[in-house]
Amino acid sequence: PIILTIHDVSYARRPEFYAYRSGRLRQWFYRRSALRAAHIITDSDFARREIVAAYDIPESRITVVPLGVGASFTPGREGEEGGVPAGVQAPYVLHVGDLQPRRDVATALRAVIALRHRLPTSACGHIQLVCAGGDSGSADALTRLSADAGMPDVLALVGAVSEGDLVRLYQRAVAMVYPSLYEGFGLPVLEAMACGVPVIGARAGSIPEVLGDAGILVQSGDSGSMAAAIEAMMTDPGRRADLRARGLARAATFSWEKTARETLRVYLACLHRAGHPRSSGTA
Repeated sequence: PIILTIHDVSYARRPEFYAYRSGRLRQWFYRRSALRAAHIITDSDFARREIVAAYDIPESRITVVPLGVGASFTPGREGEEGGVPAGVQAPYVLHVGDLQPRRDVATALRAVIALRHRLPTSACGHIQLVCAGGDSGSADALTRLSADAGMPDVLALVGAVSEGDLVRLYQRAVAMVYPSLYEGFGLPVLEAMACGVPVIGARAGSIPEVLGDAGILVQSGDSGSMAAAIEAMMTDPGRRADLRARGLARAATFSWEKTARETLRVYLACLHRAGHPRSSGTA
């Protein structure tokens, strides 16, 4: 039997964000693969509902297996030293992921610019947005936005970074901002929580499902609410500490070992239904 993993179906549900939206062969192949599969694995309940909507596949043929987080994603020690990429200045909020329209990083940048305008003499007046990830079409627009605001230093585009640098960026951030308009899971949300960093995310896609009550959710595209949430993380130590604790507790419920075991369980169940002689293993 064929078992297919689909991380999301943004190409079918939000094709305006899909780089290959004109590729009919790709779309045909994706649909045909989904319809032929004996069973489908996906990352979230949101992604399962989207697969059902895109391909009219019964939910009973789709199993949700959440992703995990690596052991290197841990909180930093108090006073711990260690370099971060050039151009990064504290305090900063962090965005992780490739820069593309679907991620709506412009909303986070507008929030940081607004904070600098409104609170120029406080610590918020020096806040910076650091973006770790490759450019998939949005970097120039973000750079223009910061330049037009008269704040070229408000934005630091550090590109793809090593895992060690990524962990340090998480650990030293005031918060991780994730304004994405569509996600099938949102691994950076989980990584940030595991590093003890408060998450401010959009109420969109799978983000509320992964974040639970361990972070702050704002409406998509609402830079004002995001600015207020960032300010709270900088000025309210009690709330920041509470979200840090909630995030660490929630991240502890995810692991790659759990992901692997649940994935194996799906494979064994499908083999059993097919009468395969190797289906008697345990997960």
